[in-house]
Amino acid sequence: MSSDADHDVCGMSVAIDVVGGKWKLHLMWVLGLGPQRFGQIRKLLTGVSEKVLSENLRQLEGCGVVHREIYPEIPPRVEYSLTPLGEELRVALLPLEAWGDKNRRELLGNLASAS
Repeated sequence: MSSDADHDVCGMSVAIDVVGGKWKLHLMWVLGLGPQRFGQIRKLLTGVSEKVLSENLRQLEGCGVVHREIYPEIPPRVEYSLTPLGEELRVALLPLEAWGDKNRRELLGNLASAS
């Protein structure tokens, strides 16, 4: 996106571009627990494939929300963590989580009756 168009994009659109998709919000939650290795993330996010997890981590890293640290060990150890920008986003997402917790029963009932 060119810098001329930046002023035309609303903040919500930019935020959704960063966390949109099935797994990115879940990744934000997992990484909010602290630095995690790839295998630990997979255990916490049951149902995500290695390929999809890798792609989502790369995308979040590309946005500057996730940091990937490679430790010079044999075999190499890689940890993922939130950057300061990612931590700010995690804090911004807390009210959304609280809303989901507060309205869980109603929402789950509505979702069940809609399908």
